[in-house]
Amino acid sequence: MTASHGPSSGVDLAEVRSLFLFAELEDADQRWVAEHSDVRVYDADVVVFAEGQPSDALYVLLEGGLLLSKHTDGEDVVLNDTTHRGAYAGAVRAFTQSRDPNFQTTLRTTRPSRFLRLPAEDFAALVHRLCPMAVHLLDGLYEGIRMTESTMRQREHLVQLGTLSANLAHELNNPAAAAVRATEQLRSRVAGMRRKLGLLSEAGLSPELVGRLIKTQEMSVERALKPHADLTALQESDLEDAIADRLEEIGVEQALELAPVFAGSGMDAQWVDDVVEQVDSGLEWDAAFGWLRYTLETEALIDEIEEATTRISSLVGAVKQYSHLDQARHSDVDVKPGLESTLVMLARKLTGIEVHRDYAADLPPVPGYPAELNQVWTNLIDNAADAMDGSGVLTLRTRADQHAVFVEVTDDGPGVPEAVRQDLFEPFVTTKRAGDGSGLGLDNARRIIERRHGGSLTYTTGPEGTTFCVRLPLSRTH
Repeated sequence: MTASHGPSSGVDLAEVRSLFLFAELEDADQRWVAEHSDVRVYDADVVVFAEGQPSDALYVLLEGGLLLSKHTDGEDVVLNDTTHRGAYAGAVRAFTQSRDPNFQTTLRTTRPSRFLRLPAEDFAALVHRLCPMAVHLLDGLYEGIRMTESTMRQREHLVQLGTLSANLAHELNNPAAAAVRATEQLRSRVAGMRRKLGLLSEAGLSPELVGRLIKTQEMSVERALKPHADLTALQESDLEDAIADRLEEIGVEQALELAPVFAGSGMDAQWVDDVVEQVDSGLEWDAAFGWLRYTLETEALIDEIEEATTRISSLVGAVKQYSHLDQARHSDVDVKPGLESTLVMLARKLTGIEVHRDYAADLPPVPGYPAELNQVWTNLIDNAADAMDGSGVLTLRTRADQHAVFVEVTDDGPGVPEAVRQDLFEPFVTTKRAGDGSGLGLDNARRIIERRHGGSLTYTTGPEGTTFCVRLPLSRTH
């Protein structure tokens, strides 16, 4: 069906506040969203927007169900099928410079549904107003995600696209959200530093005193950057009390507010004395220590943003390694990077599972198709995680002899049930719960190893766990 919906209506403020996308906004901003949005009602099996149409709005599911799909390689690939309230799609990149003018996906209702509709230009204005620096960070993030999306055109490399894209989205969201939060906090800290610097300048400081203040600032930052011992809750409380007492003694009115910041940055009561001694002036200590407080908080937030963006970069690198976008299809393959990038892609599913690595040194490369081998590692590691049901030990082991490289994936789960052992590699045979697996993963893995690489895939199992062993020959006629 083409798009058809009932008459639009205004958005209730309470409904905006209940959506996770807007729940953390200030009251005035939530009201702004309510005023600039409307509610659209659709029947079941209706196209809300189609791939290629102008990307004119952000849609947030209020009730019902949606199916998000993308046309790739002559077929419609389902990206998301959900009834989760608050799921959103549409002009999600409206605030970025690299946004596409048209919808990149198609959104269809799976049942009678209601959506909050926020025009793209209003959504972009809201994001630019609330977090302008985050816009630049997310531009870079979306460029990384663009690389990920291109893997969809290589479906033979990503037979488990749904699982991998969900894991990657989760892994990218954490550092991106951390960078956005730190950016918002950084803005207020820089503003506070300017105010404190203004108070200091009003005191008519001499160039000599300004120099001593800057030297004290640099000393404090250098100290904060050094590793400091982890403290128990009691030790941290005692340290804060000692710093607060010393600040109060020199007349700092905000001592109780400043002490936790200084303690968390690795300072102590002796540091307070060092600052007083080094500056050695009758200036307002409230302004001086307030300035140092904002300095240390700013450094901590910059570190947080750097860590978050570095994590995003490493994840994009893992995706590139996993999919081998910039390499020839057939090459000499080092199996270790492929195993490691697969672990990154499946990190969310491996939460709670301990990973042991036993990689042989100087392992020779094998001739093969790296992206297809990564499909094998994905199937074997994913199955191992399912067998352990969220907790246990996963062991990855590599070794070699004169003729082949061996890769073993071992779990300490309950073992393969006796009833399916003989037919485990047959199509549609699975030990997973109904709906959790198609039974094609091991069949596909065996085809890749045997037919594409001339190797073998075997397994041993028992009550103490299961080991799958991949044998890859070192020479093969193609």
